[in-house]
Parts: sequence; C-alpha cells; structure tokens
Amino acid sequence: MQQTPDYSQLARLAQSEAGQRLLSLLQGSGASVQAAADRASAGDYAQAQQLLSPLLHRADVQALLKQLEGQL
Repeated sequence: MQQTPDYSQLARLAQSEAGQRLLSLLQGSGASVQAAADRASAGDYAQAQQLLSPLLHRADVQALLKQLEGQL
C-alpha cells in the first residue's frame, strides 16, 4: 500500500515570509516557470532545470532558498 505524502512541511515553508517572497518572484517570472513545470511533468528534468537556471542564479532567489533551507 502506497502512503499519501505529507505536505505539511511544504505548506509551512510556503506560508513563511521567505516562502511568500519566493512564490511572488516565481509568479513574476511567468512563462519560464510554467514551461519548466510542463517539461518536468513530461519527464524532461534537464530542460526544466535549464529553463529555471537564470532565476535560480539570482542573488535574491538564492538568499530566499537559504532561508527556507534553514527552516527545514
């Protein structure tokens, strides 16, 4: 029997101040995030990573990711 994943930690991170700022940046980047999600859902993780790379290399995004990592 397969267990249902526990998304409570993800929800907690998404509701944090850093999580909300990161979500706002992701939503502001528009098509690249949607295209990356589409590629990942199709199994093309390399293309998804390539599409997100410019966003993930931004200093503000990296700082938010470090903040979130500290909350795990």
